[in-house]
Amino acid sequence: MDTKLLLIILDGVPWANWSLFGNLEGWVDAGDARKWRMRSVLPSTSASCYASIHTGVAPARHGVTGNDNVFRVAQPDIFGQVRQSGGTTGAVTHSYWSEFFNRSPFDPVRDLEYDEPNSQTINHGRFHTMTGYGLDNQMTPSDADLFATLTMLTDRFDLDYGILHTCTLDSMGHRFQHDCAEMDRAIFHLDEKLAPFISRWRNSGYEVIVTADHGQNSRGHHGGRGPDQQDFAVYYFGAASGPARNVVLDQRQLAPTILSRLGADIPNTMQLPPFLTVSE
Repeated sequence: MDTKLLLIILDGVPWANWSLFGNLEGWVDAGDARKWRMRSVLPSTSASCYASIHTGVAPARHGVTGNDNVFRVAQPDIFGQVRQSGGTTGAVTHSYWSEFFNRSPFDPVRDLEYDEPNSQTINHGRFHTMTGYGLDNQMTPSDADLFATLTMLTDRFDLDYGILHTCTLDSMGHRFQHDCAEMDRAIFHLDEKLAPFISRWRNSGYEVIVTADHGQNSRGHHGGRGPDQQDFAVYYFGAASGPARNVVLDQRQLAPTILSRLGADIPNTMQLPPFLTVSE
């Protein structure tokens, strides 16, 4: 493949809260990363956004209308396109990603952890379900453990494309909302735990994209229209050129952008253009 790339999804972080990520913002100031504003699809519901991130189409097309409507999507996706181009894929995510892009329904005994070199979608999967999740019981894995797990997959299997997804901040937002000391501390600690791994991934030859799936409003809600519920940041660490900083990107551009960076074919279902271009 042309390059290797890791996509890091920090669930449920609205645009305003990304300024609290001191390491990410510091890399932008140093010229090592670029940052844009991105707008999610509608509904701005987690499962709907996950399916759109990887297929490049809106929920009105792929049919994932919410978290209670999870199935194997029909449209081409990043994993399948990378595999068709001979690349190796990995995922450290919520189990929804396995159901959308590998097999459904999710069987925890079979699917929590697997290595399937001949799979035409996800070769190396490490998933979690958050079973028992509620307002007083977050059931989210340690972010540091998730970052280490993705790194293990890159080291062990030389992934061409890998994705990591963590719900910690989304869960914190639903519980505490966003203008509070609890959220300030949660973001501080996640930024601190993520930063060494970004450096390690970059030193291993990976381009890295850090972003969210949607935002949240002041009451800790998302799903509808509006910049607080839909808008979030996207940070890019790599050699490609991108648009002006004030351009608002569409979430459906992520899939074709990732495929273009990897050198994989972009299916005609992904109709929006990549937002990164090769630097001459």
